[in-house]
Formats: sequence, C-alpha cells, structure tokens
Amino acid sequence: MASQDWMTKDFYAVLGVSKDADAAAIKKAYRTLAKKYHPDRNPDDAAAAEKFKEIGEAYAVLSDEAERKQYDAIRSMAGGGARFQAGGPGGAGGAAGFEDIFSSMFGGQSGNVRFETGGAGAQPDLDDLLRMFGGTPSPTRSGGRPGPFGFGGFGSQPQPQKGSDVLTSAALDLRDAVAGTTVELTADGRTMKVRIPSGVRDGQKIRLRGKGRAGLNGGENGDMVVSISVNKHPVYSIDPVDGANLRMDLPVTLREAALGATVEVPLLDGTTSKIKIKPGTSSGTVMRLRGKGATTRKKTGDLLVTIEVAVPKKLSKAAKEALEAFDEAMGDTDPRATLMEEAGK
Repeated sequence: MASQDWMTKDFYAVLGVSKDADAAAIKKAYRTLAKKYHPDRNPDDAAAAEKFKEIGEAYAVLSDEAERKQYDAIRSMAGGGARFQAGGPGGAGGAAGFEDIFSSMFGGQSGNVRFETGGAGAQPDLDDLLRMFGGTPSPTRSGGRPGPFGFGGFGSQPQPQKGSDVLTSAALDLRDAVAGTTVELTADGRTMKVRIPSGVRDGQKIRLRGKGRAGLNGGENGDMVVSISVNKHPVYSIDPVDGANLRMDLPVTLREAALGATVEVPLLDGTTSKIKIKPGTSSGTVMRLRGKGATTRKKTGDLLVTIEVAVPKKLSKAAKEALEAFDEAMGDTDPRATLMEEAGK
C-alpha cells in the first residue's frame, strides 16, 4: 500500500485498539477479527471479505515496527485536518500556509525556514516531511538534487540517511511456501537471490533488511519488501490466520457421513494419516489432525480437514429407488422443521 493512502486510513480503528497498544494487543485483536470475518465462516459475503482484507492491511502495517513508526508520523501530520499550500499566508479558503505551519512548529518566523515548491498550488514533498518525522524518504529528488532537509537545511552538517526501501513480489508453489526456498528477484534494476523463510502465506509481505537502496552519508541501506503470492494447490491451502496450519477438503460418501467411518487422509509430506468420522457428521464439519501441518522455524502446525459429503451428479435406477426407500424409512423427519420460525426471530 502506498504511504500516501495512510493519511485516510485509521488502522488502529480497523483493529479496534488504541494508538499506544503494544504488539501483543495488536496481534490478539487481529487474530480475533480475522477469525470472525474469515471467508470460511462467511461464504459469499462480500462485506465480510472486504473487512477481512482491511484487517490484513492494518495488521501488516501495525505489526511491523518500522512501518508503524512511519505510519504514525504521516498520520500525525494529517491529524489536525490542515491543508498544506504553497501560497502566501492564509491561502485559499483560510487553510494554513505551508510556511506558517512549519514555522510555528519550530518556534520561528516563516522566513527562517526555506521550503521548495513546484510552482503555484504545489504540494509539499512527502519525502521532506517524512525525513523530519523519522520516516524513510527517498535519497534524492528528481535530477539527483538532495531535498532541503537533512543536508544542511538548518546550517548543520550532512546527516546519515537510510536508503529507500524497494518493493517487489514473488509467486511461490505451496510446497515452497511451506518449506521455505531461495528465489531470484529483480527490483530497482538489480537481480539477486534471496531466501524466503518457511511458513509464508498468500498476501503476506516480508521485509529483507539491508536489501534496498544504499544509504547516504554513511547511513544504513534500505530494505526490500517482498509481497508473497502462493499458487493454488489442488488439495492443500495455507491457513490465512496461522501460516503453520494447512487446510484441505475431504470428500466422503453419504453412508460414511451418516454411519461413521475411518478414512485415510493424504499428508503434504507424502505419508498418510487416518481420521475417524463420527456417525451423523454434517458436510462442512472441520476436523483437526494435530501436528500434521507445516513445520516452520517456530512450530509445527495442524491439518484442518473440512468434511464434504459427496453428492453424485448421476444416479442409476437402483440408486434412485434406494434413496426413495431411505426417504420413506425416515418418516416425517424434516431438516427444515424450525427454519421458518428461527428466520422470523
């Protein structure tokens, strides 16, 4: 997400936490909301899907110390609702002038601070603002000219500047996402091999320290931010809440679901495990095989198996007669007996 979008998005409100919430509180809020709005719990619900996406965006920023610091700096500048202008004092519509705002911040007159603009109505350079509030600015302006801050703008010696981050993406097969892999990435005109850790999820962003642009005046290098996409696997998927957990659908027959059965389940490592289905198990029931998920640096996850009662598309005459006899044997049993009453509550 572009940092310019952060001025209009309140990630703390999205997660329902205060601005001084610690990492543990942010993670707890994310897990709670992610489970509530998870697509598996809200099938065909566009609003829940959009909420789930917003929760993921908020957590991606607030869970990263560097990005959270930069986000807070940008939000603090937009918090008062002031509009920056390149015009004279007062500006159009009574909005605070660019020089007036910054001169009041530094306790001086507007003439004590020099600002560069691109002409009438120009907006302040976001890199300049970020540099003042501890963010990560671009190392130079267009044409290679240094910005007005951090390079003697206040009569000081040039200060070390961290290099800019670079953005790239990587598409992984599910097995590589689970086990970790080395990929060749191209970003900012450079091609390099980088190690992707085990247990990454689709849509996750990972930060590779020091792999971005070179710093200035002895400053440290920026980072490389890699957006991960995981290719669809015919059987398994990575749980979006806990990357160590895997998910799969297990087709069963009507007889197995109704009478109960022990069914063999294939595992990602090529082995198998058995799962016991209780009599009367409904389609959509989720069963957990502990320790049969992905192994990451921190733990080994579980395999979450969703039971799907397979309904045949074509039936023989004998099968149809058998189902009709079964329905007759069930008597007055009605699975929708209380549906209308409950719908009216």
